[in-house]
Amino acid sequence: MNVIGVDIGGTGVKGAIISKEAEILQEVKVSTNIAEGREGILRSVVSVIDSLFRNNIPISGIGLGSAGRIDPEKGEVVYATANLPNWEGTKLKAFLEKKYEVESYIENDANTALLGEMWAGATHKKQIETVVMLTLGTGVGGATALNGKILNGNRFQSGEWGHVILIPHGKPCNCGKEGCIEQYLSGTALIHAVHTETEFSFTHGAEIFEAYSNGNKQVKKVVDQYIDYLTIVIYNITVAIDPQAILIGGGLIDSKAHWWHELENKLRNMDVTTAVLPASLGNKAGMFGAAAMALQHVIEKRGESV
Repeated sequence: MNVIGVDIGGTGVKGAIISKEAEILQEVKVSTNIAEGREGILRSVVSVIDSLFRNNIPISGIGLGSAGRIDPEKGEVVYATANLPNWEGTKLKAFLEKKYEVESYIENDANTALLGEMWAGATHKKQIETVVMLTLGTGVGGATALNGKILNGNRFQSGEWGHVILIPHGKPCNCGKEGCIEQYLSGTALIHAVHTETEFSFTHGAEIFEAYSNGNKQVKKVVDQYIDYLTIVIYNITVAIDPQAILIGGGLIDSKAHWWHELENKLRNMDVTTAVLPASLGNKAGMFGAAAMALQHVIEKRGESV
């Protein structure tokens, strides 16, 4: 059995045909046409899916992960930021099923990333079913799974760790609040902190962590503060959720060789005993998770065993 997994981001739409055994059979990526709003984004999605269907590989379902708050029952975008213009209100499930006549399922992209890691990544074969994922990239996102099921929340905003307030009356956030985690733990926030608090300027987080490893004292002070904040956030998650594991994903994990050991030291000092693991699928996690979601639904509908 094969399904299509699609991941919609602000810069790119990625899709793949993925087998029941978690093998990628075909993969396509295009730029997200945000300049034309909803219609442009949908054209990008269609371009990816059309390309995958041209292989004439039998497809049993489509799974799609999108930024924004998603109602998975209706398959509808209930809230989206300006990163995806005019995306709010898009009825993705109805659109896909009408166009392709294939069962389609929609989720938030952070949730599909977690599903992907659970199916084929960091927690695969570890029998971990209650897990929190924290993604550190351009922004900060995340997801929570309880007993193997994604927690969506009453208003479909569960796992929005980036907008939990870390510092009361702290840095202003684009959500309208002040002191949100995103303003301290995103890659964007780290670059800004180094730029404003040192005499150095970098364009990418990887450069900052390399300078940190090379003993740059000014950068070390900023990165140490960053890891302190991350430690506090992880500690708070362990107390609030008490998961079996916490996964750290996003672009900053690519530089983990420079800072992961220090994070582990600080977690020990905070008596955090919960397993904290780096995510392993990178930017393919969303595609894998969207595929896993579609497979689960299709299999359950057919009354087969997973």
